[in-house]
Amino acid sequence: MPPVLAVEDLTVTLRQAGASVPVLEHLSFSVEAGRTIALVGESGCGKSMTALAIMGLLPEGFARAGGRIRLAGEDLAAAKPARLR
Repeated sequence: MPPVLAVEDLTVTLRQAGASVPVLEHLSFSVEAGRTIALVGESGCGKSMTALAIMGLLPEGFARAGGRIRLAGEDLAAAKPARLR
């Protein structure tokens, strides 16, 4: 059975002074049905940015530069805004 949530090779960048600066690089994890995971780390290590990227709510200037985010097998990165709502 596929995982409920699968994040594969996620990279998020920040556009700064004409350059793209990576803030998350090649992050991968999955959550199986009935399981719970926790993102743990120091302040500023990317926990909130990971959650925002998964939900498609990255702040202005940030962008998903690579990777896949699947919820129940559906690729969220490819979903249209109406579908996400």
